[in-house]
Amino acid sequence: MFEKIHLYQVVVVCISSVMIFQGIKEFINRESGQTWLKLFVRLIVWGGMMLVALYPDFTILVSRLLGIQDNFNAVVLTGFIMVFLIIFKLLSAIEKIEQNVSEITRKESLREASSRIATASKSLSQRKAQSEDE
Repeated sequence: MFEKIHLYQVVVVCISSVMIFQGIKEFINRESGQTWLKLFVRLIVWGGMMLVALYPDFTILVSRLLGIQDNFNAVVLTGFIMVFLIIFKLLSAIEKIEQNVSEITRKESLREASSRIATASKSLSQRKAQSEDE
């Protein structure tokens, strides 16, 4: 009834568990860019990876449901899913970087504007003092 557990199964289950936990944690903490859709996609993709790792024969069922003839094609399909995940992770990282750059740009603009206002204020008060002296 129980099959032998292979190392790759343990590794995939551990990685999937960490990714699912991280996604749920980011969503609960309302970190930037986390939406219901991203959480749902993460759960589906990593949960699917975990399911395939724990039940390798599941790919045969999926391949039959999708009309794929042999199990190798199901493995290739799984590879495409992994590539999709990598792209998803990269897009999330790029979003965070863009938000950080925007925040830094805003702070620098406010600092520069404050400096210009202070300079203009000093210049105005000097002109006012000069006009009063005359």
